[in-house]
Amino acid sequence: MIQQIQAEITALQSQIQTLRQERAALTINNDVVSGENDSPLAMVEAYRRQARENPQLAAELQGIDMAIIALDVQLKQKQTQLARSQIEFQQLTLQQQLEEARTVAQVHAKRINQLAGELAAELGMLKACANQLSPIYWQVYYKPFITGFKTISVPHVRSDGDVWTIVNRIV
Repeated sequence: MIQQIQAEITALQSQIQTLRQERAALTINNDVVSGENDSPLAMVEAYRRQARENPQLAAELQGIDMAIIALDVQLKQKQTQLARSQIEFQQLTLQQQLEEARTVAQVHAKRINQLAGELAAELGMLKACANQLSPIYWQVYYKPFITGFKTISVPHVRSDGDVWTIVNRIV
């Protein structure tokens, strides 16, 4: 869509340039010659006299001027449309990048939660072994086999809407 608008802008600019060249060619041979000392009133009269003497040329020049004005309006509209389209494209691109990054983050979060589950299971098995060995260990070494099970935690990623939170689950 952006390329289409740019092509339309180029075509409008080309058409405007062609009309300006055509207008310049028509006026080269029919320019009103005025001296530097001519008064503004004398210049106005000279241009009016030229328009009266050659009404077809005056009408054609007026038509070209009107076409240039109309094409300029279209050109400005297309340029505004192009600017809006480029902004929308940039926003869309940012949104696409955000969605792609979010998908990657979801994969990592799922993996973290999976590993945390496995780690919690392993810690549970270790705790069961410790509970089994602790009475014997106390008898032999006069100290506990393993301590700190009350403060062991594993990370867990959760999402409540658009915000993600990493919490520590005590195992």
